[in-house]
Amino acid sequence: MTFLQRHAYGIGTGFAAFLWPFFRKRRRLSVDNILKCGVTSDPAEAARIAKKSWQHLAGHIIEALLVPKSVAAGDWRERLDVSEADPESASLVLDAPKEPILIVSGHHGAWEVATNVLTATRPMIAVARTVNNRFVAKWMAKHHFRGPVTIVDKKNGFSRDILRKWESEKSAMTILMDQHYSKGLKLSFLGRPARTITSAARLAIRTGHPAVVGSFVRVAPYRYKLVGGPPLRFAKDADLAEATQAMNDRLSEVVRKYPEQYLWAHRRWRDD
Repeated sequence: MTFLQRHAYGIGTGFAAFLWPFFRKRRRLSVDNILKCGVTSDPAEAARIAKKSWQHLAGHIIEALLVPKSVAAGDWRERLDVSEADPESASLVLDAPKEPILIVSGHHGAWEVATNVLTATRPMIAVARTVNNRFVAKWMAKHHFRGPVTIVDKKNGFSRDILRKWESEKSAMTILMDQHYSKGLKLSFLGRPARTITSAARLAIRTGHPAVVGSFVRVAPYRYKLVGGPPLRFAKDADLAEATQAMNDRLSEVVRKYPEQYLWAHRRWRDD
């Protein structure tokens, strides 16, 4: 590996640490979120976690940029620890696809890396915010920053073509469900009321396909851990609010395990 590849994460965390004192509003917001969610009751510890999460954001994104050159197609399994993942969920995500699946996560762990590494097993459709800058979008497409992923603009929802593609290719539909959505259901996330998107639960109920809820956590340079419980399956008559809350609860569990890798600086909670 080159010097940049070996030290990408450290370069990102160092740069973020330098900038951290200048983002006072984000610092206060992060510490407040950590304390209100009960991750810790100690303000000093909350401040430490907040800074670490800010550093992780920068470090993991820079490392993600170099994943295509640093993780070979033949050795990615050796870089992924599944000891904290339910065996059935791990099999659904990592083995040859037998049916379409939903992967439900949040701004936690190394989510940008996951979209690149996990495409080695099956096609992926990711619901995400599209890049407005055409030069950045062109660079990302040329360098496969997110791997061979079909990006669906979260503002446009799911077209019939996208759903047919998901079904026919047995793809993994990936949704980050911890984004604030003003029209979402008011549910609990990490013990606090939060407007929550229901698209993941709607798809799971409508199709009967399994939803794997968890995170792709970073443990070392280009080494990661899959964390999560058994897959969720819902009947056709399942209650939408209860299904969505079940997903929120699963995601909350993994965030509490690795709080330093969650994006505490975003405005997730606007209803309390």
